[in-house]
Amino acid sequence: MNYTLHQLQVFLKIAETKSITKAADQLHLTQPAVSIQLKNFQDQFEIPLTEIIGRRIHITNFGHEIADAAGKILEEVHAINYKTMAFKGLLSGKLKISSVSTGKYVIPYLLAPFIQKHEGIELSIDVTNKASVLQTLEKNEVDFALVSIKPEKLETESIELMENELVLVSSISRKKKIKASELSSMQLIFREEGSATRRMMEDYLNKNGINSTRQLELNTNEAVKQAIMAGLGESIMPKIGIRNELFLQQLHIIQTEGLPLKTRWQLVWPKNKKHSPAANAFLKYLIANQDQIIQESHFLLP
Repeated sequence: MNYTLHQLQVFLKIAETKSITKAADQLHLTQPAVSIQLKNFQDQFEIPLTEIIGRRIHITNFGHEIADAAGKILEEVHAINYKTMAFKGLLSGKLKISSVSTGKYVIPYLLAPFIQKHEGIELSIDVTNKASVLQTLEKNEVDFALVSIKPEKLETESIELMENELVLVSSISRKKKIKASELSSMQLIFREEGSATRRMMEDYLNKNGINSTRQLELNTNEAVKQAIMAGLGESIMPKIGIRNELFLQQLHIIQTEGLPLKTRWQLVWPKNKKHSPAANAFLKYLIANQDQIIQESHFLLP
């Protein structure tokens, strides 16, 4: 056997995602590079690790056992690295954060100064929709989650951060403020089920008695932006995610009755969670710099 740690990491990620494409995305590698690493790893075993059924990759029983062993080996390697850093007096460990999709515009500003100061910390960020974020909290799979609406059914603690505004966005500029009822005649673009943005948009429409029969559903804010710029409709979306498009006048905010909708970005974690040294240090950093982060948040907005 002559496998490398990199091959173990690649195979473990393929086993977790059950997809070469997703594994490549999460590892920031090309698909051919992942496929080559998988082949080189597989060639060292006489028993198949994977099989292709219906154009989808499946992990064999033997493959699952190897993936479990790979996970344990990589954990030990990480432990060696963390102990080395700790011996040198440096903060180390893994910091895992789950974030709703729009949070990707916020979280770099929260993390950059902290990570730059503590280079020994390994950062893992999963950007997904609200439903998936809540699952990671419920299963205690992450240290923190970044959300714009605090979970209602989970016992959590939180720290409030900057304001989040949702506005009506169009590819066409309008000078006059419109009534909420005018949205009923628009082609409205929605985020997918499970999205916090969709929930707030639906709450606004229901509150104003708007029954839109002309709807388009897309699963990312980027897809919604592109659809609006292409003239496919309008949508209520976070202002923070359209800063560049507003500056370039590719998108326009329509002043609308009852808008903007306002929430606050919050970092949440399960109640009574025992934080790792890395997570505890990050929380202390945010608490100490909370006021400054909120004051500087206007730089994030158009």
